[in-house]
Amino acid sequence: MTTRTAAPAGEAVRAIHEAALAAGPISLAELNERSSLLTRFDRSYLVPAATFLGVIGRLTEARHPGGPFRALAIDGRRAFRYHSVYYDTPGLRSFHDHRQGRRLRFKIRERVYEDSGERQFEIKLKGARGDTVKHRCPLSGADTPLDAAPQAFLADTLRRAYAIDAPTALRPSLSTDYLRTTFVADGQRITCDAGLVCVDLGADRLVRGDAGLVLVETKSAEHLTEADRLLHAHRVRPAVFTKYCGALAVLRPALPANRWRRAAHQAFGPASPCAWRQQVWPESIVPARTGWDHPVTDAPRPGNFAHFCPPPRHPYGEPSHVSRQRGTDGA
Repeated sequence: MTTRTAAPAGEAVRAIHEAALAAGPISLAELNERSSLLTRFDRSYLVPAATFLGVIGRLTEARHPGGPFRALAIDGRRAFRYHSVYYDTPGLRSFHDHRQGRRLRFKIRERVYEDSGERQFEIKLKGARGDTVKHRCPLSGADTPLDAAPQAFLADTLRRAYAIDAPTALRPSLSTDYLRTTFVADGQRITCDAGLVCVDLGADRLVRGDAGLVLVETKSAEHLTEADRLLHAHRVRPAVFTKYCGALAVLRPALPANRWRRAAHQAFGPASPCAWRQQVWPESIVPARTGWDHPVTDAPRPGNFAHFCPPPRHPYGEPSHVSRQRGTDGA
């Protein structure tokens, strides 16, 4: 497990908290029932916080046609901390395959759901129809993605999907930390990320997401959702952007990355040296424990930090599975 740095507070973090607390709740079980979306189209947007609140407010209002979008709520939480570590070869094969638009491309990462301790080893592939296919297997205890079992899973996945050998000499290349809220309606899902921090694990440099922008991803079985149309009406267009490739484009400016450069410079501030420390989170990043009408936070007073120790493995952790999604930038 890598060391993490503090994520910043900002307008976008406050906006996703406010939007999630104002919406009606939906459980994880009901989310999976109403909006599993194993095959889906994904679109990414970089949305100013004020615009985001206006769009989500329209989607979550009680009189919304077809029923309002509701916010995912688990154990009273509406916002959840995500930590991911991406793995690549020393020559950044995965990055360059995506830059060149190769059909047989993939991303490899470990995803940690910080508020539960659940860990997943994930492989994202480009499907034959232009969709993204995600394969997952759980990690537990001291398991790492470079252990024999996850590497065997990787080799089997790439052999079955692409008839190619798994890359050798994988190493951690980038870590990401952010806060996420999720809004759901029948057949539609919207994920909203803020407080993004990306660390180049090969150079000890980091970039922080623009504190006033929410990274919104719409997910549905259709090409355009109502959320897409509302965003377009506010003159917000889909961005060619992924956290992994966009962050590396800023952290390593010598890389050929014209595909992501424009969106990446909109999404991030300048890169800076990384002062390594034990993971800490400021108060505004710690998700509120809420009883729907009466939000309560377990965070420290402003200016202090709380060390986060993941609790035992998540009780609603899911087994290995495959999910599919389609998007403008693919795997």
